[in-house]
Amino acid sequence: MASYAVNHDAVAHARRLIEARQYVLDSDWGEVQPDAAAQNAYLERHTWEEYAAWHLGLTDGANDDTKARYAFGYGDLRRVHRSGLIACVYRAAEWRHKQVELAAHDLLQRLDVRAGIT
Repeated sequence: MASYAVNHDAVAHARRLIEARQYVLDSDWGEVQPDAAAQNAYLERHTWEEYAAWHLGLTDGANDDTKARYAFGYGDLRRVHRSGLIACVYRAAEWRHKQVELAAHDLLQRLDVRAGIT
């Protein structure tokens, strides 16, 4: 099983988006998460650093500037999706990637506070 480190730059990026209210509260993550074609199109117009900012996990041992390096996407490459954060929490918890789980959970709580969800 792969292991992951928390991508602290992505956490900071998500926090900035949340503070700027760049989020979607209700979405079907299975429908809105970027597929391979959307990711490739994004990479044609953006840097790997910008792409990395949309992933809460860094795959240990994977080369930088490859899709394999980045895991636990949380947004649609424009906005944070609450359903994306929930998916990150769930997947990280399921596979016992505790630090990624906690980072995603913290972001989910921040989003809920910012959005007035209590």
